[in-house]
Amino acid sequence: MSSTESRNNKSKGLDTKSTLEILKIINNEDMTIAKKVGEKIPDIEKLTDAIVDVFKKGGHLYYIGAGTSGRLGVLDASEAFPTFSVDKNMIKGIIAGGDKALRNPIENAEDDENLAKKDLEDHGFTKDDLLVGIASSGRTPYVIGALKYAKKLGSKTGSITCNIGSEISKFADYPIEIDTGSEVLTGSTRMKAGTATKMVLNMISTTSMVRIGKVYDNLMVDLRVSNEKLKNRALKMIEDICNIDKNHAEKLLDDADGRVKCAILMEKKSISKKEALELLEENEGFLRKGIQWNKITKKSPQTL
Repeated sequence: MSSTESRNNKSKGLDTKSTLEILKIINNEDMTIAKKVGEKIPDIEKLTDAIVDVFKKGGHLYYIGAGTSGRLGVLDASEAFPTFSVDKNMIKGIIAGGDKALRNPIENAEDDENLAKKDLEDHGFTKDDLLVGIASSGRTPYVIGALKYAKKLGSKTGSITCNIGSEISKFADYPIEIDTGSEVLTGSTRMKAGTATKMVLNMISTTSMVRIGKVYDNLMVDLRVSNEKLKNRALKMIEDICNIDKNHAEKLLDDADGRVKCAILMEKKSISKKEALELLEENEGFLRKGIQWNKITKKSPQTL
């Protein structure tokens, strides 16, 4: 029996507990997860570096899973577009049963290995992309089918599971196995296993975006200004980095057509929008390299 399906001795008699007691049991169990994830950072690093390599070569990242695992993959993929202004196809999330399964469980979809192949084909998956199969149990047929298909194409593959020695790890170049143990509610992997999975996905997507120039310092300088909250965040970044007032920042952002990195370079280097965009392209999108760019040597200090 997998550890996620075993009974948790610390939560036995759960139905006899008070609200406060139940909440404390859940919270105490949740507190063990960050440590478990931390133990697997070397494996997470290997997968993340592989993803960065694929991005640099023009490939895409695909997450695939069923149920909670699929939903978490779709969630992480969906956040990449507004947070980092990446192409909507750069990170994709696929769930067994399609988008309708996000709200309405289609439990039997996870048992069909062949369905995964069709879903990947429909979403344009190629050998140049990287597939991460997500399955808390580590044995979901839909996810195994997806990884088998990706391997057959010659694509790089990764996996995230919450059971040691899982079946899906056999089909992954970069397997991540986190021993989250038994759930408070037996078999309910939306709990600790879901938390662990979300933590790993946060680490993978955020770190890979940092590594391809989507972040300056700890700021999301490549965000897409799509609402008032994000506009204010963009202005605050420009104000802080350039040490200017809000009115000046607003004009810069407007002149840069909402591109934060472009606005910052226009101010920092006293250049036009066109020159700022060319400077970013020259430095592979890295704002720090653009700021440090030497007009005479045509290099940033890191490359001198």
